[in-house]
Amino acid sequence: MSIVNSLLKVFLGDKSGKDLKKLTPLVDEINKHFIGMSSLSNDELRGKTYNFKKIISDKTFELASSLKKLNESITNESSNIEKEKLFSEVEIVEKDLSETKAQILDEILPEAFAVVKETARRFYENESVKVFASEFDKEIGSKKSYVTIDGDNAIWKNSWDAAGKNILWDMIHYDVQLIGGIVLHQGRIGEMQTGEGKTLVSTLPIYLNALTGDGVHLVTVNDYLAKRDSAWMGPIFEFHGLRVDCIDHHKPNSPERRRAYNADITYGTNNEFGFDYLRDNMSHSLDDIVQRKHNYAIIDEVDSVLIDDARTPLIISGPTKDGDRHEFDNLKPKIQNLVSLQKTYLSTTLAEAKSLINNSDNEKGGFFLYRVFRGLPKNKPLIKFLSEEGVKQILQKTENFYMQDNNREMHQIDQELYFTIDEKNNQIELTEKGIETLSKDLDDKDFFIMPNIASDIAVIENKGLTPEEEAKEKNDLFNEFNVKSERIHTINQLLKAFTLFEKDVEYVVVENKVMIVDEQTGRIMDGRRYSDGLHQAIEAKENVKIEAATQTFATITLQNYFRLYSKLSGMTGTAVTEAGEFWEIYKLDVTEIPTNRPIARKDQDDLIYKSKREKYNAIIDEVINLRNQKRPVLIGTTSVEISELLSKMLNRSNINHNVLNAKLHKKEADIVAEAGNPGVVTIATNMAGRGTDIKLSKEVIDAGGLAIIGTERHDSRRVDRQLRGRSGRQGDPGSSQFYVSFEDNLMRLFGQDRVANIMDRMGLKDGENIQHPMVTKSIERAQKKVEENNFGIRKRLLEYDDVMNSQRNIIYTLRKNALRGDKLQIDISNIMFDTIEEIVRANKATNNYKNYEFELITTFSMTSPIDENEFLESDEDIIINKLFDELKTFYANKKELNRVIALPVIKNVYENKSNSFKRIVVPFTDGKKVINIVTDLEKSYESNGENLIEDFEKSISLAIIDEKWKNHLRKMDELKQSVQLAVHEQKDPLLIYKFEAYELFKSMIHVLNKELLSFLFKSNLPNNQGNIKDAGSNVNTNNDYKTSKEESLNSDQLAERARSIGASASQNSQKVETITRELPKIGRNEKVEIRNSSTGEIKTLKFKQAEKLLQNGEWEIKQ
Repeated sequence: MSIVNSLLKVFLGDKSGKDLKKLTPLVDEINKHFIGMSSLSNDELRGKTYNFKKIISDKTFELASSLKKLNESITNESSNIEKEKLFSEVEIVEKDLSETKAQILDEILPEAFAVVKETARRFYENESVKVFASEFDKEIGSKKSYVTIDGDNAIWKNSWDAAGKNILWDMIHYDVQLIGGIVLHQGRIGEMQTGEGKTLVSTLPIYLNALTGDGVHLVTVNDYLAKRDSAWMGPIFEFHGLRVDCIDHHKPNSPERRRAYNADITYGTNNEFGFDYLRDNMSHSLDDIVQRKHNYAIIDEVDSVLIDDARTPLIISGPTKDGDRHEFDNLKPKIQNLVSLQKTYLSTTLAEAKSLINNSDNEKGGFFLYRVFRGLPKNKPLIKFLSEEGVKQILQKTENFYMQDNNREMHQIDQELYFTIDEKNNQIELTEKGIETLSKDLDDKDFFIMPNIASDIAVIENKGLTPEEEAKEKNDLFNEFNVKSERIHTINQLLKAFTLFEKDVEYVVVENKVMIVDEQTGRIMDGRRYSDGLHQAIEAKENVKIEAATQTFATITLQNYFRLYSKLSGMTGTAVTEAGEFWEIYKLDVTEIPTNRPIARKDQDDLIYKSKREKYNAIIDEVINLRNQKRPVLIGTTSVEISELLSKMLNRSNINHNVLNAKLHKKEADIVAEAGNPGVVTIATNMAGRGTDIKLSKEVIDAGGLAIIGTERHDSRRVDRQLRGRSGRQGDPGSSQFYVSFEDNLMRLFGQDRVANIMDRMGLKDGENIQHPMVTKSIERAQKKVEENNFGIRKRLLEYDDVMNSQRNIIYTLRKNALRGDKLQIDISNIMFDTIEEIVRANKATNNYKNYEFELITTFSMTSPIDENEFLESDEDIIINKLFDELKTFYANKKELNRVIALPVIKNVYENKSNSFKRIVVPFTDGKKVINIVTDLEKSYESNGENLIEDFEKSISLAIIDEKWKNHLRKMDELKQSVQLAVHEQKDPLLIYKFEAYELFKSMIHVLNKELLSFLFKSNLPNNQGNIKDAGSNVNTNNDYKTSKEESLNSDQLAERARSIGASASQNSQKVETITRELPKIGRNEKVEIRNSSTGEIKTLKFKQAEKLLQNGEWEIKQ
């Protein structure tokens, strides 16, 4: 493939070269403006920003005026039909406005970039810059030390504090950085090498795009970088009157965080941007919404954010019913015993395999060897034995034999095992022997065996039972199935915890808590938890407190969050290897930016050893050699365990060194600062790979620069490139060398066979290695296999979330309309029409006038305006339109009646001088439950009660939407778990998930519409003044996010509750666990018995036919 690519480059040209050729004229134009600006005064330079803003304002004036007039028309328009038309026009004008602004920015780009470069030059060449003091200068001067006001002048210093470190401005943009800035502005990803000044590059597109006033977001991977970069680059923007803030300085939902989003330029971490989006869509008050429209985002370390972090969705969760109920503690001893039995048996089996293979009985030896591999692939003696000459080939040959014909003979391998492990797919399956062992000492031998639903139901139906007895037996069967499926799931997760997840590799235990270590960065992922009960299983394994399961209240993947932005771009040192994924998921093109100086680092081919022991010994020898040359050494490891092992080996050799890993992350700044000194040895996990700038002295540069030693190849080429990139910064000398053994995970799973053959043919002895470019390329091919697999996992996650995203957009739009109130009347009108249409069409199809009338009364509390003859004889559309007109009038009268009843009470409370109420609580009831509405007393008084009715509609809509959406999310979590079983039926779980999710959502919307209309039409106001209370005296302190069916919280309390849950999301973002259903799952074609709760009538119907009757509340499944 590389030969084909080379030929294509010869004939068609290199993509990177083509990209740069297009950008070079723009760079020349920028530099031409830059040279011309040297003659401008400081005030004239600042005046350029005002001129740019005026150009944008003048060229968009007509569109902005048109938009303003349309919004005014919407406010004054009473017809919902006309309002909908106006809203459609607004969308068109907004799109045109956005496109016009984009064209203007492209036109002024060269001059705007030159302004930023000239500003950087003046701060670099002068200790201070004097300008005429504006009001904004005075505001900055009152808060920041780098601006002082001297009479009518403001003096800007060129040094300031950036996250606790004093910096002196010493940067001017190179031409390659100008190229990077253009690439980012154009909505692409720029790959820039370490030390090329990505942070400075970002100032160019940030300044340009901030001129529109629509906001620019700079997204970082952690809060330290967000706070540092906003403080570091901030003065360059503030000098030109642009406001800069960082959301990580402020609490969620706070006025300060809202001001940060309203700034021209906003820095923050990817998680906080995503969580704020979810919090905004849980808000019950406009005051709690902090984000505005998602305009433009630049993502620093874009591959880390959009690829690595994309594996875990952002989740805001809360307590769930029976969340602390689980069987992990009860089943743990049985699983421990099972794992111990398997280990003991396989130790003997491995010894037998070794003996047979050594005696040249490869067939039988291979049989036992493969059995050990199927039972415990991570067994260290097995891994060591597989690194010996020819052994891996025996295993491969045996595996190919038993996997042929769809694993027909695999039962022979598995019959003596208690469980089997598929390490590549991270799956574990109990064998019959394992189930028998687990069932010992139990009365129920089927305790761990799932019932066969289809055959068992057939047996029950053939028994000739009465309908009541048959329904009871079926319910018992469904309950047994649910309990056992949960039990089997728990067992599988415990087995994974004990056999596939190693302490200090995949996770660490800190302060009695299991903390995940990010495999890409080596950092602790605070607040993250493994999904599907795996985290609880690991907690049981490590004997720490098992946290309760939670329920999802709001969730989104980072992929779908960042796709909200009108324009998105990013920068990183390693993007080309994932260019395909960036384009397929985000439609982001990757452009390689050349380095300012040629890279002088020597990247050597990998050294391959047979065993880890030989490899580590060779590393220690090389460290001693490099240390003697006075070169600093950075040893990169893939886990905490390896870093600690190497630390012990270095201690035995009396070599002083520093260790940086997830356990010692608090010392990171000090260790990194020392890492570039002569002879200093630093062991670091991958956390030293990103955002780490190791600066070298002249003595070190003369000695050969920083030496990078990789202890093994990571699954991802990007991580290896990040580690290499720590050396050779800005043309500095340096070297990088990776040490690899056959016992490494990557080699063991994907890359060993071909290299093993080469070493066997060469007859290499212990301690000897091979090194060749072909071998290095073979390892990179193995990495590509892993990357393809990981991409598949991420894409699958996104495909599942895309289903949720389409539903999420509908619900969040409904919430937004309810909260803002501008489109609420249109939504209520549309819901009313859809519900009427559904009622009429369903009953007209069967000519069931009585049920039609019954549904009207139960939903709208209104009798039918047409009699039975008219219903039977008239066309459906005529009935629907007539009914809709009648209901609109009925609802308008209902609202007016409530306003008239409420007005005297409001007047009495407002005019009573002894009351100091500002916001009041007014209870509304539909006869079944009470919802407390909070409204502004003065506004309600001045509007003659209209404001109270508007707040009533908003609060009812939000309360019912949130309740139904929360329950729907729980069902979707359950669905995602249950559809995975479809694999066993040779069906695609995703297709089933899409179909079932659509049916669930349709059902939820149906129920939501009916309940919302029912409450709006049936609710009444009390005419007793004693029921009106001060909202301030009724503050809720319960933040458990529990709801009461009898009486709901008022809207102020709901807002407080949402704030509380949302604020803790960053610390407690954990995946929801599987929840046992309260009712059995019933197939759509299964027959069920339903009973009318008022008349006692009993019907036997298919469930899909009974569903609509069950939803109206009058019918229930007979137990």
